[in-house]
Amino acid sequence: MSGSPPPEGGFVRRVGLFQATAINMSQMCGIGPFVTIPLMVAAFGGPQAVVGFVAGALLALADGLVWAELGAAMPGSGGSYVYLRQAFQYRTGKLMPFLFVWTAMLFIPLIMSTGVVGFVQYLGYLTPHLSRTAGDLTGLGIIALVVLLLWRGIENIARITAVMWAVMITSVLLVIIAAASEFSPHLAFTYPAHAFELTSGHFWLGFAGGLTIGIYDYLGYNTTAYMGAEIKDPGRTLPRSIIFSILGIMAIYLLLQIGTLGVVDWHRMTDPNDIASTSVASAVLEKTWGKGAADTVTVLILITAFASVFTGLLGGSRVPYDAARDRVFFRPYGTLHPRHRFPMLGLATMGVVTAIGFLIGRHTDLATLIQLLTTVMVLVQALAQIAAVTVLRGRQPGLRRPYRMWLYPVPSLVALVGWLVIYGYADKNSPGRHPIEWSLGWLALGCVAFLVWARLEKVWPFGPKEIVEEYLAAPEAEPASA
Repeated sequence: MSGSPPPEGGFVRRVGLFQATAINMSQMCGIGPFVTIPLMVAAFGGPQAVVGFVAGALLALADGLVWAELGAAMPGSGGSYVYLRQAFQYRTGKLMPFLFVWTAMLFIPLIMSTGVVGFVQYLGYLTPHLSRTAGDLTGLGIIALVVLLLWRGIENIARITAVMWAVMITSVLLVIIAAASEFSPHLAFTYPAHAFELTSGHFWLGFAGGLTIGIYDYLGYNTTAYMGAEIKDPGRTLPRSIIFSILGIMAIYLLLQIGTLGVVDWHRMTDPNDIASTSVASAVLEKTWGKGAADTVTVLILITAFASVFTGLLGGSRVPYDAARDRVFFRPYGTLHPRHRFPMLGLATMGVVTAIGFLIGRHTDLATLIQLLTTVMVLVQALAQIAAVTVLRGRQPGLRRPYRMWLYPVPSLVALVGWLVIYGYADKNSPGRHPIEWSLGWLALGCVAFLVWARLEKVWPFGPKEIVEEYLAAPEAEPASA
């Protein structure tokens, strides 16, 4: 199975700590910070929006420790899919890993669709007269181009990822340096009256919205957990790569957020008719270094957005393939292209969902799209994994755990509260959009799909449970680490 410890001739453990941390950071910092700073400011109603990025980092750290314990104990390929399969097989068979794949086929392409929305927003800076229809067609064309490029088989993916990393870092550093060159403490640190009034419901509603945006910007800190079978000394490398990447990105985001607020008046970011509300990085460069520099950095941001969608769909399309190959999802998703050897159905499905998500984001707003993808992700990934840590400590006490969560169960409880706040306030932050109802509807539909699949495959509840404690029985392959 794909989540098993790699057999001889399988994956090679070649990714060290530096590479693992870089991989996480490259996934975390794509188009996100360039499009969410105005959303964060709007949620809080002022430059106190930096609280949102700090809160997002704290939730990411707490949740990251959940990933760290599970990933270090079960360092296989598949991440959540492996952990949920191991923890919940005793009572519900293959239901939980099936539901994870089902929801991943929605939230992964929705994350990619936010990148396409950001692409069109920043393209609007270079072509200010771009109509809504032209923007829609451009975004759909970008998605089609990505799918077409991935459909033809990809070589030298490492080079593409390296280029994306370099372009992303260059873009962020240029905006930070430009902001520092004309930074105004008065703009950055002058807060509206009652900005930190903790007894106000408005503050906590803004905090919940900011927390959602903040954790969206940090998504990707778990990337190396999905590559557990390729990580050297995973008991030490996985936890450290998660923690180091979150701290590194937090520093970058705070410099970017505070620097931007010190150049562009926050009121401009909340004005839908101002370019700062959709292309804030371009507005910073234009004010500090001029229109030519702003155009150049905008092009780099467009490349970053395209590359993030490309790599996201590349990896995401493999999720249903791995599950189908392990007989935990519909078998057609386990079929590869006869020539180029890529999962055709997974890529096509996620391409279509990305297009639908893009149109939703364009015709509602980006904040609503983020609310939708996070509510879908919370139930079957975030909350289920928090439960999985406790379940496995009880069910498999002999499981080798090179890393144990610091101060257990405090980080689990902090993560639980954070995710529940995001989920509980989703409807209040998106009036009329009903993201909670949509997420529950998708989960219910997934349960129906599971029953159909289980009937076809004759597994629980229509057949015997298959209990496989593969990591509990596996011999030690790595030295124990504290």
